[in-house]
Amino acid sequence: MTRKDHLRFMGEALKEARKGFREGGIPIGAVLVRRGKVIGRGHNRRVQKKSAILHAEMDCLENAGRLTASDYAECAIYSTLSPCSMCAGAILLYKIPTVVMGENRTFKGPESLLRKTVNLINLDLPECRALMAGFIAEKPELWNEDIGE
Repeated sequence: MTRKDHLRFMGEALKEARKGFREGGIPIGAVLVRRGKVIGRGHNRRVQKKSAILHAEMDCLENAGRLTASDYAECAIYSTLSPCSMCAGAILLYKIPTVVMGENRTFKGPESLLRKTVNLINLDLPECRALMAGFIAEKPELWNEDIGE
């Protein structure tokens, strides 16, 4: 895929992040792409659903529904933020070969673990960074809860 494709799909993940923020949640979004088409989308809904696990990537995978191993092998997951340990675990479990993240400066998950088997692409987008930095500054307690601190 080209950078233009990556930016288009990250734009969809950003829409999800903004939706989550408007709902009172944490502004992280994700989309699952297979063969150039979005097949799942989600956003962090821990606050909205009083959930322990509904990070954006988890919500996205849930909304994509049941897929086969061969389906996942053709996918890329786009997340506005570097995936945390829980989300990285799901990515590794389902052997999703590509992760495209919006940024990793406000939070960096276990990228060295992912890199062992995953093509990890960091777009390092100022828009993603500004969204998270603003949220973290505004609601540090909620952010720390989300990342287990």
